[in-house]
Amino acid sequence: MASAEPLTALSRWYLYAIHGYFCEVMFTAAWEFVVNFNWKFPGVTSVWALFIYGTSILIVEKMYLRLRGRCHILVRCLIYTLWTYLWEFTTGYILRQFNACPWDYSQFDFDFMGLITLEYAVPWFCGALIMEQFIIRNTLRLRFEQHAEPSGPMASLALANGHVKTD
Repeated sequence: MASAEPLTALSRWYLYAIHGYFCEVMFTAAWEFVVNFNWKFPGVTSVWALFIYGTSILIVEKMYLRLRGRCHILVRCLIYTLWTYLWEFTTGYILRQFNACPWDYSQFDFDFMGLITLEYAVPWFCGALIMEQFIIRNTLRLRFEQHAEPSGPMASLALANGHVKTD
């Protein structure tokens, strides 16, 4: 029996991208509810968020692997938050050159060029904590078994009307 291999960087990037995309939609829906009391919870994002979040979290994963034994989690989350601001500003600045930047923080009190805002420091910090403790750590634990056969341990389960049947 072949041993299970860790997920490839591309597979992890994909999971991180989907996670970030989902969080962006949920955050904007919650923000719309809190600010405008909109019970429809319209969450929005851009397709650029897939690249932005996937790449950023993959880079934070590398930071986590290097820093986890060297500094306290709160210091790491502060570093991740600073990275997030740098990444958000950089990607926003590049996208703005093509009139493609999907966010504009100009209406916030502590914004810089409309691309980043200090009002999001606490949410970014909390997101960094969740990202490290749950998303990155669990994604790094995932394994891919290349030669898995359907007749393995799940063979005793039968599908009934699209549902797993357990006897």
